[in-house]
Amino acid sequence: MKIGIANDVPMAAEALRRVVASTQEHEVLWIARTGLEAVRFCAEQRPDLVLMDLNMPELDGVEATRRIMDESPCAILVVTGRPQDSVNQVFRALGAGALDVTATPMLAGKADGAAELLHKIKTMDKLIRHSGGNQSMQPRIRERPEPEPKIAGLKSLVAIGASTGGPLAIVRILSGWKPPPGCAIVVVQHIDANFAGHFARWLGEQLPIPVRAIEHGDMLTPGEVLVAKSNDHLVLDEKLQLSYDPNPRDYAYRPSVDVFFRCVAQHWDGEAVGVLLTGMGRDGAEGLLAMRQAGKHTIAQDQASSAVYGMPRAAAEIDAAASILPLDKIGNCLRNITGGSR
Repeated sequence: MKIGIANDVPMAAEALRRVVASTQEHEVLWIARTGLEAVRFCAEQRPDLVLMDLNMPELDGVEATRRIMDESPCAILVVTGRPQDSVNQVFRALGAGALDVTATPMLAGKADGAAELLHKIKTMDKLIRHSGGNQSMQPRIRERPEPEPKIAGLKSLVAIGASTGGPLAIVRILSGWKPPPGCAIVVVQHIDANFAGHFARWLGEQLPIPVRAIEHGDMLTPGEVLVAKSNDHLVLDEKLQLSYDPNPRDYAYRPSVDVFFRCVAQHWDGEAVGVLLTGMGRDGAEGLLAMRQAGKHTIAQDQASSAVYGMPRAAAEIDAAASILPLDKIGNCLRNITGGSR
């Protein structure tokens, strides 16, 4: 992989350069010392992956990510000193189009920090190749202004899948729609398990609805937003119990939206809505199609409002989505289907 490094701290940038150069599989294409340099370098020599720090002069990592995804889109991994101390910035960067987050090796406080970063880069490489490479990422279009289920009180289920750009998209949908009392909401967001708990807490701070991370063995419950928190895949069984399964182990997307959507199609007898949001790759498209074929309502985000029009595009190509809508319309659609209010 050709990798760009955006970090204004010389010691940190050198540590990242050494980690990347330690294997013949990768090469450092350039090192940017400011956010503006990173934007310019991506336009001049687009890398396969950018290791993006959050705190930089001229443009911070969030705005630099946003500009790169608008002008020269490529895969971006946020690499910063202590991600847990910058939760809001991290999720703003993920909302702007970054794929994932990890700690800078020299500041991680772990002897295996370099190995962890290389493992993360390997995962990014697999995801990029599985998705058709960065050439499949186009500059984003500017957004224009049944039977009773088995748990008492639970009448409907909304299953949401998202990847790149997902955190902010999820907030925009759920902050504009108050679900009815009998509705359960499950979110499967591509995010590393080490940061999934922070994601659930951050989401809870943004929404008027209770949010909690899903523990292995939990049951679906109405009136809450339930968030997958493992690198293993979230599954739903015939008893409506939630659990985590490592299989398929070779699947690049973890946790997989496809796996959970297929479980909903197979085991949920009541009213359900599948919502597939912005993201790189094709995860969720086949699962959304399974939900539609099972008689469930299906929605995909449109291109204009997507940070990366990969997953929703894949759903549209196979006619998996009954409705293709901008973010601002998805909440209204959910209200029309399941009830609830603004």
